[in-house]
Amino acid sequence: METLSVLVCDDEMGMRMGVMRALRHHTAEMPDVAGEVSFEVGEAETGEQALELIEASPPHILLLDHKLPGISGIDVLDELAPKKLDMLTIMITAYASIETAVRATKQGAYDFLPKPFTPDELRGAVTKAAEHIIVARQARRLAEEKRRVRFDFIRVVAHELKSPINAIEGYLNVLASGAVDGKPEMQEQMIGRCVQRIGGMRKMITDLLDLTRIESGQKPRELEDVDVADIAQMALEGVIPEAGSRGITLNLQTGGPVKMRADRSEIEIILNNLVTNAVKYNCDGGCVDISVSKHQSGSGPSEIVIEVTDTGIGMTQEEVAKLFHDFVRIKSDKTQHILGSGLGLSILKKLANLYHGDVRVRSKPDKGSTFAVVLRDSGEEAAEAVAEV
Repeated sequence: METLSVLVCDDEMGMRMGVMRALRHHTAEMPDVAGEVSFEVGEAETGEQALELIEASPPHILLLDHKLPGISGIDVLDELAPKKLDMLTIMITAYASIETAVRATKQGAYDFLPKPFTPDELRGAVTKAAEHIIVARQARRLAEEKRRVRFDFIRVVAHELKSPINAIEGYLNVLASGAVDGKPEMQEQMIGRCVQRIGGMRKMITDLLDLTRIESGQKPRELEDVDVADIAQMALEGVIPEAGSRGITLNLQTGGPVKMRADRSEIEIILNNLVTNAVKYNCDGGCVDISVSKHQSGSGPSEIVIEVTDTGIGMTQEEVAKLFHDFVRIKSDKTQHILGSGLGLSILKKLANLYHGDVRVRSKPDKGSTFAVVLRDSGEEAAEAVAEV
């Protein structure tokens, strides 16, 4: 429970005591923002005393009488206005006029509570001010978090792009200098590495676009009947050249078509990421096994299960726990020469969530990994929703 401080400034002792009694055990319920809020009440009988207390420790809420001995409540507002304190002021007065209200509002008064008022009216005004404070505080926190996330995002992207750009620039400078003139094998090797680095940057840009479209909800989804087994076969065909050059065996087990209602491009992204990683992080002469199956779980929608197993470098449990965060790549002596954006598995996880599914990983260092993606059939869920209506 959060506690907000309240300062009541009024020259009438009975009024101050009444406010303290009304708020002493009052808790405001705010389930949407902060749960419950309680109040801690202090008092001042003059404007001068209130200013001293505020200078020492500004309250969250100031209950301020207009008519005070010495300086008035409006004078107190005039003194506080330049300080721009994170504090809301509620004017409490029996002598308010339109002119007074306008001036007080211009000087930052949040609300007015005309005398005489009941304890419920007081608690209602203070609760409204507390809600405003909590919401404003959370808005500032979210804005700061947004700035931090944006900064981290730009920093990571800049870092990930700087390395390949520096490598390409270095190779091109060597080629331009003529240092490898007459050495076609070295020239071809450098050009090949430049092309490889450019391909890595293009993959990162594609992954970034996929990620932002998914998270923003702006990626149009076109649900249709798709054959996941057929998409798996296409993903497998896309890695045949690399797998063949490294002696990696590819196996696909489906037992026939595996149909579901889905966005074809999303299923393609899932399978391409799984199969590409299985080859990329495999050992030469290794094996990749892919299986696609459909299972009925009780009376609910059926589940599509995609499993991709490799005989590659594997991971520790600590490494597995970090896998699905943005820009996370497992870095070790075995992976330092493997290019990647660190976004593929993050995208994979977000897409699985769109189908009310999940991603599970089993892995052992130097033994290999198995990624299992479970997707619920969107078509069956839609049919159930229509039947319920």
